[in-house]
Amino acid sequence: MSWFARIKDSLSNKPQDTKQLITLLRDAKQRNLLSTESLGMIEGALKVSEKHVRDVMIPRVQMEVLELHSSPTHLLKKIVETGHSRFPVVEENRDDVQGIFLAKDFLEYYAKGDINQFNLRDLMRPAVFIPESKRLNVLLREFRTSRNHMAIVVDEYSGVAGLVTIEDVIEEIVGDIDDEYDIDNENFINTTNNGLYLVQALTPIDVFNNYFKVSLNTKEFNTIGGLVVQAFEHLPKRGENIALDNFHFEVIRADKRRVQWLRVKCL
Repeated sequence: MSWFARIKDSLSNKPQDTKQLITLLRDAKQRNLLSTESLGMIEGALKVSEKHVRDVMIPRVQMEVLELHSSPTHLLKKIVETGHSRFPVVEENRDDVQGIFLAKDFLEYYAKGDINQFNLRDLMRPAVFIPESKRLNVLLREFRTSRNHMAIVVDEYSGVAGLVTIEDVIEEIVGDIDDEYDIDNENFINTTNNGLYLVQALTPIDVFNNYFKVSLNTKEFNTIGGLVVQAFEHLPKRGENIALDNFHFEVIRADKRRVQWLRVKCL
């Protein structure tokens, strides 16, 4: 029998709801009809229809934005420092989103040497605004049909509540997706081309101290992640950042239980 036929046979009890279906799928996994990874993706796909944009969005205060009237030099610095490929463009404040800018649109101007002719308003794409109550499965379908990868989330008063990307939605189904950084999981600390560092949260503080020639406190915590979480005073989400001693830490990978990777800048 094919794996699909075996699963179909195992579901012959006709589950009446999603909860029963997941129970049967877990039973199928116990009988080696499904791998752990396959079960995780199926559960994610089933649960994504029960979640809303507000459950996965990047909050307003954590949004990395570009200001409409910034100079090309300032814009380039912001793009390099954050490493993001898409940015909301604001004018007066974060409620005044004018559009979405793709970092790759900078390349043509630099390649031709026409940077003085650069106009952010001419290049930005229209912003898509969605309510924070929208279900994730509906949003994913809209992302696919419209080919948009980012949407601005608004609250009931039409104020900007945050943003959400197609990656945020897909990760609810398949788990964390490696981003544009080539992270070497074998190393605690990885350097990047823009002078920043990608650091595993599980990096022992002694290793961190030796690498950067500093002496961060090692009395209460064994890992750099523990020290950073204490500084936040809560479990931070991806995109949250904080300055600590002579470093700037940004969470670039985290789940509901722990911080996994940090982007570090020496101040």
